Amino acid sequence: MRSLEELVRPNIWSLAPYSSARNEYAGREAHVFLDANENPYNQPYNRYPDPLQLELKALLAKVKGVPADCIFLGNGSDEAIDLPYRIFCEPGRDNVVAIEPTYGMYKVCADINNVEYRPVLLDEQFQTTAEKLLAACDENTKLIWICTPNNPTGNTILHDEVMKVIEQFQGIVIVDEAYSDFCHELPFRNEVAKHPNLIVLNTMSKAWGCAAIRLGMAFASKEIIDIFNKVKYPYNVNLLTQRQAIEALKDPFEVDKWVRILLLERTRVMDAFRLLPICEVVFPTEANFFLARMKDAQRTYDYLVDQGIIVRNRSRIQLCNNCLRITIGTKTENNALIAALRQMP
Repeated sequence: MRSLEELVRPNIWSLAPYSSARNEYAGREAHVFLDANENPYNQPYNRYPDPLQLELKALLAKVKGVPADCIFLGNGSDEAIDLPYRIFCEPGRDNVVAIEPTYGMYKVCADINNVEYRPVLLDEQFQTTAEKLLAACDENTKLIWICTPNNPTGNTILHDEVMKVIEQFQGIVIVDEAYSDFCHELPFRNEVAKHPNLIVLNTMSKAWGCAAIRLGMAFASKEIIDIFNKVKYPYNVNLLTQRQAIEALKDPFEVDKWVRILLLERTRVMDAFRLLPICEVVFPTEANFFLARMKDAQRTYDYLVDQGIIVRNRSRIQLCNNCLRITIGTKTENNALIAALRQMP
């Protein structure tokens, strides 16, 4: 890869970050806080939260197997998606490459940051190759986005092809593993120490059942994480989010139980869909959802809405014509979905 200094925007490389009151005395004990213009009453909510989330990162490091100083925490994964554009991409000049179809926020953030977005269409099996992705790059390509398991298709992108991209691309490769806890493949975060151009995203929203607290994470080299921390807003993860995440991380075995249940339910619901006359194809998946091609997706979607059941119609996305994306719920919720579809006129 090119050196980090070559890849980072010059103004970001030389940026003097905002120094918060909590950063300035870090590492020393204190009990009287008269530095941040806080109200001394209404504890503990009167105090600004830890800007680097050190206690939370220490717990995450044990669960994820990544050193704490190689972890960035953000306000949902969307913050970790936006920051690479702000760090690496010169607006109006640089571009990024991504698989297509995939998670829509990669393009939204590209548009917000005035960065050209180059989609590379997947094949009929929702796969791609390193050759196709690299062929879409030029000297101004700074990022390649790969979501695996992919959203909305649910499948993993071939591991060897992703590794070829990481090893051959001269810029930054970002692998989004939001759904990796439902997948049987080894996570790419295990490769971060070997590949300084790799950023891996993850989230507390899916397997951990914590979508409401908005906590996303990025794993990368300490050098990249240091730049993330320099550019992010000083107190980007609030106290309530940090506390709830810490509580969740204390019981990872509960999450393992949820995942096992969801995988069993996923198999059951997919089998039921295959027997529906209104369903044409159920695509393989490694996520907590699956994609199904219906005879008439819009009609099916509208019918389910009338029954108070909400799924996602992905028909407007390339390669997903007449497809519904079904998230796996509780057994009761899944039964309601299947029963409604069996009775659909």
